Amino acid sequence: MDMSSRDVVIVGGGISGAAAAYELARAGASVTLVEKGALASMASGWTLAGVRQSGRHPAELPLATAAVRRWEHLADELDSDVGYRQEGNLRLARTADEVPAIANLVRGQRVQGLDVTFLDGNRAVRAVAPALAETIVAASYCPSDGHADPVATVRAFAAAARRHGADIRTDTKVTGLDVAGGRVRGVQTAAGAIAADAVVIAAGVHSDELCTLVDLDLPITIRLTGVVQTTPVPPLLRQVLGVANADFAGRQQVDGRLRMSGPIGEWRWPNSDRELGAEDALPSAQSVAAILTRGIAVLPALAQAGVARVWAGLIDMTPDGLPVIERAPEIDGLVIAAGFSGHGFCLGPVTGRIVCELIAHGRSSLPIEAFRRARFTGVEGTAKAELLG
Repeated sequence: MDMSSRDVVIVGGGISGAAAAYELARAGASVTLVEKGALASMASGWTLAGVRQSGRHPAELPLATAAVRRWEHLADELDSDVGYRQEGNLRLARTADEVPAIANLVRGQRVQGLDVTFLDGNRAVRAVAPALAETIVAASYCPSDGHADPVATVRAFAAAARRHGADIRTDTKVTGLDVAGGRVRGVQTAAGAIAADAVVIAAGVHSDELCTLVDLDLPITIRLTGVVQTTPVPPLLRQVLGVANADFAGRQQVDGRLRMSGPIGEWRWPNSDRELGAEDALPSAQSVAAILTRGIAVLPALAQAGVARVWAGLIDMTPDGLPVIERAPEIDGLVIAAGFSGHGFCLGPVTGRIVCELIAHGRSSLPIEAFRRARFTGVEGTAKAELLG
């Protein structure tokens, strides 16, 4: 299909939407990205921003592996520093009871071909990360994992998309999807209509709301997690940290600040139109205390750091904790890329590529059958969250 004949509207200014805008624009499509707030103002901005393969569901691992290969050269491709560092991921066993979960993770992922090592005992763990506590019992270690700057990455994709002719519109809310004769025709926004041959829903926690406008079911439950950021401290940690039961994760940013997140909790929208005020999505004092307590327990030097900021992130959880990436079979020209359940940042570069392929060719070069909405038929409940980021 000649992409130069296609007009595409992307709804959502996180990493998935910005990467899709870049891929489509450089393929020759006329692209408009519409974001109700600022770029990276939701999940792609608050995230821990881990770029990891370890701890992935088997269905996601091929995408994560392809994404890591892309991340290794992404700064050069986008002509912008995205803060990417490929310095590993450690998932810790803090007690003897947590060791089997880590050992099983390593065995399972090695079978899938991932280079991940079981570090048995505190000496082995601290040989990789000396600042960790002497109480750590064991860990998994994947040296090819890493982390990046989430806001810089989204802005770099958007800037590259603009250089290829994309129109990026922030502070513009989509109020409706135009569908006629079984195919999408464009979107309605607060600033007027935008005609399009294809529409991409990549709006994170608002994606289910948009699907409902055209009678599609996207089963998403919104969850909240707290994030704590310290003042800059001397280098302590190169790797991204997670733990066996996913109630803590952390990393040290390039600027020296430690960024940590905690367990996922319940969330209810404060009003019927799903608009958030400045005080609506904040972590509780209890959750902040839990993040700091768990952080100090695994990284004792953290006790001397100042707390610079706290915030919360909303997570679009699906019933099985896996994303939805598909061409909607009910509506020609509609593509959905949402429900990443707190671990979609790493996948962003390949999510953009997949979206472009689905619009251009109707299929993806990567395996995405596991991510169709049809899998939710008759399924209830919500998955337990993985390590975030």
